[in-house]
Amino acid sequence: MPFHRTEEEKKETMNNTHASRTRYLVELALMVTIIFVMAFTPLGYFRTLGLSITFLTVPVAVGAMILGPLGGAICGLAFGITSFMQCFGMGAFGTMLFSINPLGTAVVCIVPRFLEGWITGLIFKAVRGKMKKWCLSGGEVIACPAFETLCFFMSTLVLIFYHTDYIQGFVTSLGVSNPFTFVVAFVGVQGLIEAIVCFILAGAISRALSAALHRI
Repeated sequence: MPFHRTEEEKKETMNNTHASRTRYLVELALMVTIIFVMAFTPLGYFRTLGLSITFLTVPVAVGAMILGPLGGAICGLAFGITSFMQCFGMGAFGTMLFSINPLGTAVVCIVPRFLEGWITGLIFKAVRGKMKKWCLSGGEVIACPAFETLCFFMSTLVLIFYHTDYIQGFVTSLGVSNPFTFVVAFVGVQGLIEAIVCFILAGAISRALSAALHRI
């Protein structure tokens, strides 16, 4: 009988593991679907004369908080792929970058968004617990647009495209003299809007989803 109980326990553990993995994949697929739907509808972007203000940082931040660093990285990758797809005639800025350097454009679009989701998930994993309420109130999700726009996206953009005639045109029109001031002038308002939107929406959505899914 003890051996029989042990086998049953093993089987139950395997079933629980399988169910947990299936649930995780379903939730991840749902978040990725939301990202793709937002990316190709007016829900995802607000077009400006320069960069497009994106609200896709919201599902990436939520995915990172609900599904952890790996889930956040996959959500960020999905965001990056949809961003790169915008460069095929759907966004003026990305389309111009693609015409200058297709590979560099792929790096600028995809790598920062992947890192955004992964690092946001790592931060939330590190600070949740005692700081749980602070995180779910939106404090942690500010890191998502901040990392994506200022740290990663603009860093790779400057690294790859700063000395091109196209970007130098923006540098001249903004009246700046170096890459740092260019970044601040170019995305200051955009970064603030994205941070505010992510702060308001991602915190609220993550709290609702975590309660519904019994996570965090």
